[in-house]
Amino acid sequence: AAVALVQGASRGLGIEFCRYLLLNKAPAAVIATCRNPDGAEHLAALAAQHPGRMTLLKLDVNREEDIKNAAESVKSDFGKVDLLMNCSAMLHPSGKGETSLRDVSAQGIISTLTTNTVGPLVMVKYFASLLQMGTGAFGQQPQEKAKQHSGIIVNMTARVGSIGDNALGGWYSYRMSKTALNMATRNLSIELGRGRGKIVCVPASWNCKYGSVLAISPKCSQGQAVQHRVLCTIPNECNRQLKHWQNREAYAWDGTEIPW
Repeated sequence: AAVALVQGASRGLGIEFCRYLLLNKAPAAVIATCRNPDGAEHLAALAAQHPGRMTLLKLDVNREEDIKNAAESVKSDFGKVDLLMNCSAMLHPSGKGETSLRDVSAQGIISTLTTNTVGPLVMVKYFASLLQMGTGAFGQQPQEKAKQHSGIIVNMTARVGSIGDNALGGWYSYRMSKTALNMATRNLSIELGRGRGKIVCVPASWNCKYGSVLAISPKCSQGQAVQHRVLCTIPNECNRQLKHWQNREAYAWDGTEIPW
């Protein structure tokens, strides 16, 4: 069976991705990671609804040792990963983005970059070999008889990470972290896209907790935005996005191109 790992699964997009995979990708196994599985009541309830298909795993994306241990555990129990989704993110340690230069602090920037950029990259470092063992179970077109890729990595970026689209300023730490994540994702797509164990890397430009729903669509509720992002990002439903990312293009939820 296919194996999907959702990093940062306790809330927001993470848990919605888990829900979607469990409901629509049977019999795929779903590995959901978070810092405190014992306190993740909503994840536990979701797992109870799908006995035998969901595994909760302790992982703090800011701790490299946690990531290494999680990869070893997944290798032992599953032997591969077909889909890795990096969902955890923070706006700023203070809970709000910097609105001006006087709000900027070195520690705030470092903490935000650690969670939003370094964490996903280190995840790929330790899970790349498992993704190369994948079977191409996600994102494969029905008419494609030969395997086109082994695994898929989805990094949750944000439109505010676009340099060309930035007309408002502010949110220094968050914007910088997502811009850096875009670069990391592009680098990964080049390095891991080579050879027989090809891995496809996709940036998904939306964040349901920190992005403004009204800025995306005035007629779209937060619940609808989360559901829409789920439907548009799961690779089997976004082959167009895979193709455009390989062509160095990025698109918003409504299909409009976003400048880098």
